[in-house]
Amino acid sequence: MELTAVRAPEVVVDERAARDSLRAQIGKLEREIAECAAAAFPRVDLRTGPAHHAGPRLLSLGDLEQIRDDLAGRLQSMRRAVARDADRQEAKRVLIERMLLDPRSHRWVRVTGADIGERACKSWHVRPRLGLIGMMAGWWHVKISSGCPLARAAGGRSRRPSPSRPRR
Repeated sequence: MELTAVRAPEVVVDERAARDSLRAQIGKLEREIAECAAAAFPRVDLRTGPAHHAGPRLLSLGDLEQIRDDLAGRLQSMRRAVARDADRQEAKRVLIERMLLDPRSHRWVRVTGADIGERACKSWHVRPRLGLIGMMAGWWHVKISSGCPLARAAGGRSRRPSPSRPRR
């Protein structure tokens, strides 16, 4: 009996389909990250880590899988940050409602527009009505600001001319 070595048939792997699939997954993840960042801007941190390469290169399947996994992790962490931010904003909105219903139990509490995700300078502040007299009498109310203060020019003076100076 003669023993002969059996050779395994050569397997030709077509990496093109795998590369195309990984590139499609990476593209989809990048789009979702961009949409998530655009929806939550400027409240979500968009900084990324440093690039690990120094120029153009051909990525192996392992490199593409690593990039896909990194993007998936980044998207997941961004979604968690957006959800935490939304929960925090909702809690502040509920606080505003409670302040309006019962100002006395929320003395000196202030909520700003930024706390609820608005870009306005508006704020809700529980203060005593009539200052010190109102504080001693227990007359508390919610003061809602009218928005941003007037823009100031260099030197700290208002841009509007004072009524005592004639306009030129």
